[in-house]
Amino acid sequence: MLKHIKEDIASVKARDPAAKSTLQLLLLYPGLKAIRMYRRAHFFHKHGFQFLARWISQRAVRKTGIEIHPGARIGKRFFIDHGTGVVIGETSVIGDDVLLYQGVTLGGTGKDSGKRHPTLGNGVMVGAGAKVLGNVTIGDNTKIAAGAVVITDIPSDSTAVGVPAKVVRINGERIDDLDWIHIPDPVQQEIDRLEEQIEELKKLVKKGEE
Repeated sequence: MLKHIKEDIASVKARDPAAKSTLQLLLLYPGLKAIRMYRRAHFFHKHGFQFLARWISQRAVRKTGIEIHPGARIGKRFFIDHGTGVVIGETSVIGDDVLLYQGVTLGGTGKDSGKRHPTLGNGVMVGAGAKVLGNVTIGDNTKIAAGAVVITDIPSDSTAVGVPAKVVRINGERIDDLDWIHIPDPVQQEIDRLEEQIEELKKLVKKGEE
């Protein structure tokens, strides 16, 4: 846990030119304070101290305006810039070197059970006010524009904008608005996901019959 916190501090110093000293970061940066408190809450959550974990996370909300459920899984060098209004749900999974700006929500849709919050790959950036909702996956090194609403998977090395979010760049190359071939088809993605679930169910039924 201490190693993660040191890496979080180093990440802020590397990304924020306004960061002057470690003491300043520890005392004055709400994003870093929220992450430090999350690391402690997550430790207790993993070890079965659910009430204590939630108590710490709720104290963090009051102190910083940032709500991170202790059940969320967050990787190394996580940075929340400014931070007010950020919400990260219980089953969210966040990779390494991720950057979130103020007002970001990694939330559920209210329709799912089990894994119901987003998964963010390594090196993802989510702009101010963006909402990523449901059990969707954002690929590595992808940028979500400010104010976007993401409700489907977004591939790696992409830029997505709008409501609902649409991919406008892949690997640095702009996608023509009329070039639908290279834009992920949310209907096909949902069909693929359902087919995978059907195959898993078939395997379980076959195993039960044996």
